[in-house]
Amino acid sequence: MALIEKFKTSSQNLVNITKEQFDKSYDYAKIKSDSVKEKIDFKIQEKAIINLKAELAMRHKSFDDYTDEEIEVMLTAQKQKIKDTMKNTTLVGALAVLGLDFLV
Repeated sequence: MALIEKFKTSSQNLVNITKEQFDKSYDYAKIKSDSVKEKIDFKIQEKAIINLKAELAMRHKSFDDYTDEEIEVMLTAQKQKIKDTMKNTTLVGALAVLGLDFLV
């Protein structure tokens, strides 16, 4: 009887350890995924600021000529342009890999 109880306890401990390790690995993947998303968003933000500076320079304007709200709107528009370009590029690349370049 004691041997069966000892076996049950050991089995339960192994199950708990496995469950903890699985949870940790899932959390690690989620943390890394969030980290990658943050890095991508940061790079998009940087690119949008550079594009906005170039556009304002072409208009002979600066950030001082606009309110914070107007700058935020223009920056959001630049981010959307970058994201759209990335989506189109990714789609074209995926179609080319699949050999469906005639759809492009």
